[in-house]
Amino acid sequence: MEEMSAILGHLPVELLALDAFPEIGDIPETGNTLKENAFIKAETVHRLTGLPALADDTGLEVDALNGAPGIYSARYAGADATFDDNYQKMLKELHGIPVEKRTARFRTVIAFVNGGEKEWVEGVAEGRIIEDKRGIGGFGYDPIFYYPPLRKTFAELDSVEKNSISHRGKALRNFCGILEKWI
Repeated sequence: MEEMSAILGHLPVELLALDAFPEIGDIPETGNTLKENAFIKAETVHRLTGLPALADDTGLEVDALNGAPGIYSARYAGADATFDDNYQKMLKELHGIPVEKRTARFRTVIAFVNGGEKEWVEGVAEGRIIEDKRGIGGFGYDPIFYYPPLRKTFAELDSVEKNSISHRGKALRNFCGILEKWI
């Protein structure tokens, strides 16, 4: 929500987080793709609130792991896994693989639902997985996701830097065009 507010804040809309609707609860992500999961969430919120809804789903795709963890990024080490559990599992699975072969990308899909209208956009950030965590910012895999153009991990970036190059930042900027049609 913080990233969304920072990037979409210039538009004359009020963004409401899911916690404004506690009756909705957790929305099961039962899709097989990021796009399906984003639409499941957006459609559920729209159906239950009657409001235009946007939802995103994000995954980390690591080439050396055949695209894993992908849609399972948040629960890579199990249903109740912490961020630390997830990236420790990844580092263990990548042990012995040279860093230059650890190419990866963060991918975010944003789905928008308003009545019968459905649209989606995505954003991608290419990088690679390093062997040791660096930085104190961000969350999830940010400390091990190295972004070569800036020679930093996502956890070493401040929020302005990260929003300018991240997968979610790119997706949100792409989404601005859709949102502007509805304003």
